Order: sequence, then structure tokens, then C-alpha cells
Amino acid sequence: MHTGRLEAFSDGVIAVIITIMVLELHAPHGSDLSALRPLLPLFGTYALSFVMLGIYWNNHHHLLQAARVVNGGVLWANLHLLFWLSLFPFATAWMGGNHFDSLPTAAYGVVLLLAAVAYYVLQSAIVRAQGPDSVLPAAFGRDLKGKISPVFYAIAIPSAFLHRWIAVALYIAVALMWLIPDRRLEPRIGEA
Repeated sequence: MHTGRLEAFSDGVIAVIITIMVLELHAPHGSDLSALRPLLPLFGTYALSFVMLGIYWNNHHHLLQAARVVNGGVLWANLHLLFWLSLFPFATAWMGGNHFDSLPTAAYGVVLLLAAVAYYVLQSAIVRAQGPDSVLPAAFGRDLKGKISPVFYAIAIPSAFLHRWIAVALYIAVALMWLIPDRRLEPRIGEA
């Protein structure tokens, strides 16, 4: 199977996930700025989740563009990733709707951590499917951001019970780290 169908399916699922998240944002009943204040935690969590999903979408696109073939293992690994990403709306609404209370903030980190693990599993499945001559293993070997992110999430989860803002700061740090594009898989000019 070629990667185009898998990429299109995944794009559609991520678009639906973002749509579900935005539907959790309800307009306030007041017409002044103070009516927006209760929505700030939910909007902040939505913005963070939107950025995180955008990062996954961007990296997923580059990953599939670098792959030549897709097999059953890759399809299942991709579904595994989409499962964890599909929990973003729930985790986002729970954390933001409860003003970053400890348990919802830790649960948000669990979803982030398991999505990161699932992305690693997908990378590994794609490398196996490409065969021994693939350039992908060398590109993934230097994946410092991919190795640091799950560590930050794993630290953030228990930190949410000590001081929830430490956890939130770690989640934001990972998002900021990934906003710098990962160029390992981008085609160079003339190679596309």
C-alpha cells in the first residue's frame, strides 16, 4: 500500500479531533470582557492541545512522506497513535474545565505520554517496513526532541500532584521545543 491513503485518513481523523475540541468552547452568556474570564483555562488548554495536535500532524506528514511503503504493522501502529490523539478532546476539556486541578492535569500528561510512545511505535514500524536500506534509522537515531519529550511528560505527571503549574510548564516546554521544525525528514530542494 502507498502512504497516501494512510496520510489522508490520518489527516481526516486529526481534523475531527480538532473540531471536537473546539466544540467544547462555548460562548459566554455575558457581553463584557469579564464574561470571558471563566473560559480562560479551557481556552488555554485548547490552545496547547491545538499546538500539540498540529505538531503531531506536521511530523506525521513528514514521516509518511519519507516512507515508501505501508504494511499491516504500520497501519496498526498508526491506529494506535490516532487512538491516543483522539483522547485529546477529553483530556483538554477535563483539565481546562477543572482549572488545572491535579488529577486532570496529570491525566492530560498521561495522554501526552502515551501519544508520544505511540508515535515512537509508529516510527519503528515504518523503519521495519522500509527495510535495511532505508535512510530513516539514521534520521531517527538523532531524535533528541523525541527522546526528551516523554521524559518531560513522565516528570510532569507526578509533578501535577506536587504543583500543577510545574506540569503545565513542562507541557508548554515540550510544545515550544517542537515549534522549531524538525528538518530530519523534510525533503531538500530538488529532492521532492
